[in-house]
Amino acid sequence: MCGIVGNENIRNLWDGLARYKGDREFLVFEDCDGTVTRFTYGQFDALINRTANYFLELGVEKGENVAVQLYNSPEYLSVTFALAKIGAVSVPINMQHKVEECAFVFERCAIRVLVTEPDFQEFYYGEKAGCSMETVLVCHAAGEFLEQGAVDFDTEVARQSSVLTEIRELDSHDVAEIMFTSGTTSCPKGVELTHYNLLYSGLYGDWEFCLTPEDRFLTTMPAFHSNFQLSALMPVLTAGATLVFLRKYSARRFWKQVRAHRATAVQAVAMMARTMMMQPVDPEERDHQVRTVQYYLSISTEEKDAFEKRFGVRLQNCYGSTESVCWVLTDLAYGDRQWPSVGRAGLGYDVDIVNEEGASCAPGEIGEIVVSGVMGETLMKGYYNDPKATARTFDAQGRFLTGDKGYRDESGWFYFVDRKSNMIKRAGENISASEVEGVLLDYPGVAEAAVIGVDDSVRDQAVKAFVVFEEGARKDEEALRSYCAGRLADFKVPTLFEFPSELPHTSVGKVAKKLLS
Repeated sequence: MCGIVGNENIRNLWDGLARYKGDREFLVFEDCDGTVTRFTYGQFDALINRTANYFLELGVEKGENVAVQLYNSPEYLSVTFALAKIGAVSVPINMQHKVEECAFVFERCAIRVLVTEPDFQEFYYGEKAGCSMETVLVCHAAGEFLEQGAVDFDTEVARQSSVLTEIRELDSHDVAEIMFTSGTTSCPKGVELTHYNLLYSGLYGDWEFCLTPEDRFLTTMPAFHSNFQLSALMPVLTAGATLVFLRKYSARRFWKQVRAHRATAVQAVAMMARTMMMQPVDPEERDHQVRTVQYYLSISTEEKDAFEKRFGVRLQNCYGSTESVCWVLTDLAYGDRQWPSVGRAGLGYDVDIVNEEGASCAPGEIGEIVVSGVMGETLMKGYYNDPKATARTFDAQGRFLTGDKGYRDESGWFYFVDRKSNMIKRAGENISASEVEGVLLDYPGVAEAAVIGVDDSVRDQAVKAFVVFEEGARKDEEALRSYCAGRLADFKVPTLFEFPSELPHTSVGKVAKKLLS
């Protein structure tokens, strides 16, 4: 089945952009020091081709997985699209991941080629090395020290031709990317996204946000995250618009940057809204061109109203996941909204609320949010090398089982109630409580551990750990926190600890987390 995308692919998309919009501004990238770099579509396509030619020179095969461990930068984009152009698969690495978390992804995906930053060389060389990698390509080295065996990626790319030297056969259903997302178990799962998925996310976003070639879409979202790639980058490309990409979010500078870059569309999360409200009022802050602020749950009605009034914008709420590819429930850029509703079902999706038997719930009745679509097109293709997990995620009717709880009203507006079981949401990042618990249980003297999310006024939730020690074992909170910090990304490390003598349990022996707070 091929719908609106047909059998197009990422290479076709860029060929068309370079041919018909080559002189239009594609990318405005602002670094932390305020340095701004600009590319037209034609210039960036040439950079993609040079990058692709170097991967071809390295012998990267069609279908081969290549890890991308880069900060927000133009090179992140050129590497991702270069791999897609030659039929390889990019595997984004969360920039907060520690070496053990990276090693898990590398082993799962049989990675032999990695593009990384100078900061992470210690993961692969020297006393702290925890990963063995055949080819380490270091981007942004700029003459800095390179470990013996590492390659200066930028220098190698610069000497390549700007014309793609090999045209491989591509299909819209070929996998273009594997995004690892935290699941409800201790093992993250790799979400397979096809060329079709990426192109569809762009076309969907153009409809959802009413994007045109005249729009300037500003974002600070991490490049490795689906929020950036599927909800900002791809819609910009399919619309032929301009992407304003910031290296890092700064509450003090953000709205000034929005105004200076003449942004018409902006991405935001709760942490951003809250920290922006903490800044001094600028008399000119309502003098902007922003038409819509793409927003993800959740803040209170009072916070939402105060934010919209102060900055003179409307928050466009939505709901989705990497697995669902797009924001399957969404407000529209114009028209009615029913805050705190997360919107109605979008184009190409059928969304339902079902009970434990899989039957549709009546309006107002809370149940599980399930999504009907086409795998590999409007939904993910599956979890990489994990058919069992894929099978558990779809029911007999082919519906994607989100695990999230919600309800809808008589008019078809959906309302989000609760997150996936055992999941914690911190500043836009999903955290598997089971993964954190696994690290805690490896600490000497720990008999039992339970991790939950607790309300945080800025970052949605904080990670709280309840740890039971064996009799006679030493309870050292700082040592335990340091142990976690060495094995988990910073956002996963518990900020709160309690040391009870025992944990409450259900009748079948599971920890009764509902009794923890």
